[in-house]
Amino acid sequence: MQDPNEDTEWNDILRKKGILPPKEVPKEDEDEEEELALQQQSVVKTYESMTLEELEENEDEFGEDDEAAMEMYRQKRLAEWKAAQMKTKFVEVGEISGQDYVKEVNQAGEGIWVVLHLYKPGIPLCTLINQHLSVLARKFPQTKFLKSISTTCIPNYPDHNLPTIFVYYEGDMKAQFIGPLVFGGMNLKVDELEWRLSESGAVKTDLEENPKKQIEDKLMSSIKCSIPSRKDSDDSDEDY
Repeated sequence: MQDPNEDTEWNDILRKKGILPPKEVPKEDEDEEEELALQQQSVVKTYESMTLEELEENEDEFGEDDEAAMEMYRQKRLAEWKAAQMKTKFVEVGEISGQDYVKEVNQAGEGIWVVLHLYKPGIPLCTLINQHLSVLARKFPQTKFLKSISTTCIPNYPDHNLPTIFVYYEGDMKAQFIGPLVFGGMNLKVDELEWRLSESGAVKTDLEENPKKQIEDKLMSSIKCSIPSRKDSDDSDEDY
């Protein structure tokens, strides 16, 4: 009698027709298949548990067969990160005290820019900057805009340093603007402040160049026009 488990072309045909039962898989082969499946599940779980940074850091440790799965999970993590960024909207300027400083500024969170304005009521330039920051907070909701009365935030902070703006990113100070001269006094426009903050990285401006430069160029142009040329001056001397 012919062995139904024997590897012959005839037996393969009979198995396809359903006349013979499927070939029995040796237990050793079954164990190997189960172990391979568990390994694949383990790899998948490893991908799922990794952050976006961890996936990028460990991509060299996985083989070519894992690249598709890694890319899938990387895209998933990237989408989750973007969704979290979109949810993080501050919209308005928050008021803090010295007790809130560490939590609201130093521990603001991953990928968060913080703009903190130290001010005092009754100083006109401070009031103007708070108004400008309210506009910018609505324009750049991913940036955390804060304000604090200077002496409640930093004891004995000198008034002659006001207004002061500190720019932080992930707990590290990236820029500081201290004193009225830095801001150009009461002539400060909201676009100029936006440009200054964009230079520090705090906001992604759509301004193509420094608005202050445009004003300075126009001013210099008008001054040049008002100064008579040497030829005009010589002509006027001849009239006398």
